[in-house]
Amino acid sequence: MRDAFRKYPVTMVLIAVNVLVFLLESLAGGSTDTVVALRFGAQATPFLAAGQIWRLFTAMFLHFGLTHLGCNMISLYNLGPAIERAYGKVRFLVIYLCAGLVGNLTTWMLELRSGDYAVSAGASGAIFGLFGAYVALALIPSMRRFLSLRGIVITLVLNLAYGMTYANVNMAAHLGGLLGGALIAALMILRIRLTRSQEEE
Repeated sequence: MRDAFRKYPVTMVLIAVNVLVFLLESLAGGSTDTVVALRFGAQATPFLAAGQIWRLFTAMFLHFGLTHLGCNMISLYNLGPAIERAYGKVRFLVIYLCAGLVGNLTTWMLELRSGDYAVSAGASGAIFGLFGAYVALALIPSMRRFLSLRGIVITLVLNLAYGMTYANVNMAAHLGGLLGGALIAALMILRIRLTRSQEEE
């Protein structure tokens, strides 16, 4: 465990923060309690409309039940190290947080359009953003040595299994996070390549 923290500090700190918040939720009345979730910063369109935009961020670190937390943290543990190693610590964190925000924004926009509101939370949008970053890397032959097929397969299986088990899975956050992560990562890769080409001239 100490070695994992040394090699992949951002991944491990994110896991630790999610677990800590889950424990605090549990002590405060239960992670599946909607009132507790809202008190801790879960996303809900009426609260966002009232100006509580910070919920788009805090909702990423909340989970409904141990299964929800477990699936997301196992996915993060299996996918995070490859992305953190390939992109670097800071870029990895930027991809994770921005993808999570895009996923939550997607949820909010769709709820405003449909008028069908729900309380939502979870790291799935951010984790799907890492999957998007992974796909962006896979398009570069020289970067494929950083990739782990095992991490991708486990992430997909866990999320598919969770989605089939629970009908209220927020697919909008998943899709938004996936597209957001892929776009952010692609822009990062493009910038790195442009910088290198300019340095070589």
